[in-house]
Amino acid sequence: MSTMPRTIITLDPEDKHWLDQQAKARQVPMTQLVREAVRAYRLREESHTSRGLDAVLQDTAGLWRQGDGLAWQRRLRAEWDPGE
Repeated sequence: MSTMPRTIITLDPEDKHWLDQQAKARQVPMTQLVREAVRAYRLREESHTSRGLDAVLQDTAGLWRQGDGLAWQRRLRAEWDPGE
């Protein structure tokens, strides 16, 4: 593992106490828990990042193989509207 940069953070006393207790219970350094938490947060945020409409349209182009999509939509909508 390469040398990691050091970072100083300020925590609320309750959060620091909880983190110390978790580290003790898991028998790992507190810094490991912080690294795991930051990594999990980053991965969650990156997975929720919007790729943009153009990318989604490109990825899904050609998936519909049931014939004329507009005709299918109109037929479904006619079922919803009792007036037609």
